[in-house]
Amino acid sequence: MRQFTILTQCRGERRRGRRSLDGCKGWTLAFRQRLCKKGGMAHEARDEALGERAQHLLRTLIESYIRGGQPVGSRALSRESGLQLSSATIRNVMADLEELGFVASPHTSSGRVPTDKGYRFFVDTLLQLRPLDDAASAEIRRQFEASRDNSTDLIATVSQLLSSATQLAGIVTLPRGREASITQIEFVALSEQRVLVVLVFNDREVQNRIIQLDRHFSADELKRASNFLNEQFRGRSLREVRQEILRQLSEARAHMNQIMLDAISVAQQVFEGNASGEGKLEYVIKGETNLMGMAELSSVEKLRRLFEAFNEKRDFLHLLDHSLKAEGIQIFIGHESGFHILDDCSVVTAPYADGDSVVGVLGVIGPTRMAYERVIPIVDLTAKLLGAALNSRR
Repeated sequence: MRQFTILTQCRGERRRGRRSLDGCKGWTLAFRQRLCKKGGMAHEARDEALGERAQHLLRTLIESYIRGGQPVGSRALSRESGLQLSSATIRNVMADLEELGFVASPHTSSGRVPTDKGYRFFVDTLLQLRPLDDAASAEIRRQFEASRDNSTDLIATVSQLLSSATQLAGIVTLPRGREASITQIEFVALSEQRVLVVLVFNDREVQNRIIQLDRHFSADELKRASNFLNEQFRGRSLREVRQEILRQLSEARAHMNQIMLDAISVAQQVFEGNASGEGKLEYVIKGETNLMGMAELSSVEKLRRLFEAFNEKRDFLHLLDHSLKAEGIQIFIGHESGFHILDDCSVVTAPYADGDSVVGVLGVIGPTRMAYERVIPIVDLTAKLLGAALNSRR
């Protein structure tokens, strides 16, 4: 049976409407096994003290609540758990779990529902993950094989795929640029002092951009500048080019002839403009309307604030950037995301790679009451297939 590695994050300090994720103690878990890192949270010792009966009832309660969305009472637990226990015994166990913070009673006369802590213990310790069934796996693979989009359009397709497969909101960041090397630089004079720059990377990727120069350059001057830059920088990465330009600019200009001065002046405009956007994380989100049907998120005000957060992107970019730097599946449950707007949501993410380099992250956003045992394998498989698709297009 396949194993899944899950990385999770603990709660952080609230700061200006969000909670810092920096410095959190994390822990890594494999399927059916909990491996606590040194320095775990203080309540772990109490968590570990839960007996088999309490764990079994907690798992039954959470699975029942995920399926039905209604508080679970002792009678339903007695019926669904398969344990030969009286209602009084089950009520006592539930009272203990409530005291420990794993469950809560929304109303005095109703049953109980899981808390964020209960979901966390469920995901870390009780959840039984299995690979996707053959039909679901084959359908996801078929959609990848059918896609002939370029990299940017592929990201939108994958975001929609995640949304359709989970009935939640799918989110995929655009792939960050690899350490591409420059193959060729060409300049084409436009009107006034505007110049079209044609950059070729790795012999295949072409980027065009327009720059505004400080003075008019003739076609011959631009040709000489491109010849000089191609000779100097062919085969180097953008980072290396910028470093070299800064080094040459810091040297005495008296040592440069006019061709060198012109070329470095133009190159400074080209690569400073590129630097501003390089490494910036952007994402595509699909299926936000799926969240409108979720009872936990049905409040008009909650949805309005959540959709505003999707549009503003700032909070989600912080969370996704954090996920980009981690390994394996990450799960943020409720308050663990660090953002108040996601207190009723869970976010399941996984990084994807192009070759050996991690270039992006994908995942789903939904209520804390999501079917984790199904969502996690979908996110895991999709990340691997996206990486393979990008690698095949290199």
